[in-house]
Amino acid sequence: MDDIVHILLANCSWPCGKGCAADPGERLLMVQTLRDVATITAAEVLDEVDLGGKLALVTGASAGIGREAARVLARAGADVIVGARRIDALLDLEAPGPGGKTHACDLDLRSPRSVQRFAAAVRALGRSVDILINNGGVMAIPLARSETGVESQFNTNFLGHALLTSELAPALRRAGAARLVSLSSSGHQLSPVVFDDINFERRAYDPWIAYGQSKTACSLLAVRAQAKLSDFGVAAFAVHPGVVPGTELAHAVREEDWTSVRERTAAADGPRIPKSVEAGAATMVWAATAAALDGQGPAYLEDCAVAPIIETPNYRFGVRPYALDPDQADRLWAQAEGLLGRPLPL
Repeated sequence: MDDIVHILLANCSWPCGKGCAADPGERLLMVQTLRDVATITAAEVLDEVDLGGKLALVTGASAGIGREAARVLARAGADVIVGARRIDALLDLEAPGPGGKTHACDLDLRSPRSVQRFAAAVRALGRSVDILINNGGVMAIPLARSETGVESQFNTNFLGHALLTSELAPALRRAGAARLVSLSSSGHQLSPVVFDDINFERRAYDPWIAYGQSKTACSLLAVRAQAKLSDFGVAAFAVHPGVVPGTELAHAVREEDWTSVRERTAAADGPRIPKSVEAGAATMVWAATAAALDGQGPAYLEDCAVAPIIETPNYRFGVRPYALDPDQADRLWAQAEGLLGRPLPL
């Protein structure tokens, strides 16, 4: 880790602006800070946080950072509903333990019917939803489409969550101070939402451009939710979890596609600092619980901080302005309603 951090500092163009001009004491602090943000865990974020009596929902919780987020939220006292296609992989999360109860439900974000069944099961509890973490997703998969022709990454990563957020909006409003967390990625820097051809019907399919488009859409979901729900106390945040090698997200990425993304991001500033699964879940649970974020939504978060807005892509840190643009968020929501053939009230 020290080698990676020192290489990064030697080529520093990070938003602190210090770079190699920093004095030795500042450089030492920077090294420690960079090491800390790559290693702080979700459990450490929630240390001494009491979530007793709260209800949290986490999608895509069968593995990786979604599973870890669900685990630590429950240990902090929240009752947690976890959803994923592989419900068998969720069942051990239901085992009795310290903290709140965890309940597993089948959820296929590709299917509007599955999303509606999941939401109906949550509403049937008659409880407010205090935390909704829209985590489930896919990355850089080969071209596939839904039954209605929607490109699969856009469908899974954004459209399914847009429907789920709409279905659960009344429960979020009732909570009075709910948090909505939408998992984005530094990959959003690869592409804005291309409104004229979301489904790659008139342009060649590129799995990374499709991924970037979907992750921009996830950020805009938070912008839309904040605009419509803030009067009810809901705060919405987009989150880049960091580079987390120990997850199943990349299982379908072909080797030639890895080569492609390495080539297009080769000029990026400095190496990425990888995170463990436990550290990768830290920013999402911070977004879901931190009092320091009261009144800060909508914002794009990374490394347990509000990310800087950047004009030029670096594929490492920061958020492009188009991912926080309220006009684009409104246009995206209207397009989502058209694709689903139904309104999506919030």
